Amino acid sequence: MPAGKESPILEVDEVFTFFLLKINHIRIWIAQCRQTRQIVSFFLGDGSMASCKEMWRNLPYDYLKCNIFSDFWKAYNYIPVKTHKKVGKETGETAHIERLNNTIRQRFSRMVRKSLSFSKKEYMLNLHFKLWAYYYNLNLKT
Repeated sequence: MPAGKESPILEVDEVFTFFLLKINHIRIWIAQCRQTRQIVSFFLGDGSMASCKEMWRNLPYDYLKCNIFSDFWKAYNYIPVKTHKKVGKETGETAHIERLNNTIRQRFSRMVRKSLSFSKKEYMLNLHFKLWAYYYNLNLKT
């Protein structure tokens, strides 16, 4: 959690990709802290509310009661209404997480929408993203 008196703000979004075959759809659910730009939590799953719930369970305790911004995807209805606000892209409230999604697509080829490079197993996609997220967070501190 960022140091200071200001309460952290989370931006939540998902990145769509696939593994092995294009019919094996998968989403990487990501929660990013707006102040520090760090990836606070992520989860690989489908587009269901159950996957959103798992991403929410992976959040550190300090972030559970902060303000959260997301798009209008129906699965985000799981996030408590008290702290959650659904907004459109034109508001700019999810600009940082959308920028992170672009960075993810640029940094590794298996996340590009039309590519010959892809993960053959969901486990390897999860491992690759986890390593990249740790690397990304470490580089933000320096």
